[in-house]
Amino acid sequence: MSPERQRVRLVVTGRVQGVWYRASLQREARRLAVAGWVRNRRDGAVEAEAEGAPDAIRQLVGWARLGPPGSDVRDVAVMPLDAGDGDGGDFVVRH
Repeated sequence: MSPERQRVRLVVTGRVQGVWYRASLQREARRLAVAGWVRNRRDGAVEAEAEGAPDAIRQLVGWARLGPPGSDVRDVAVMPLDAGDGDGGDFVVRH
């Protein structure tokens, strides 16, 4: 993993669907200049991949553990991935 950029996969469980979790995570990721995506899973979890500066990734993971109002986050599994080529990019909601 590059010290300048980190990439992680998050799997968030609890009451995280139907509470604007994806849109709220997208807004927070964009605020932190983190690239990636977020989507609902069939099992009721929310899954995301995020890449950015290590401090921004730490902040995003911290936010993910709290979630937006109305959510009830039970767990956030964080799995490190190989960082991309650092080309930046947006953070999008996948359907």
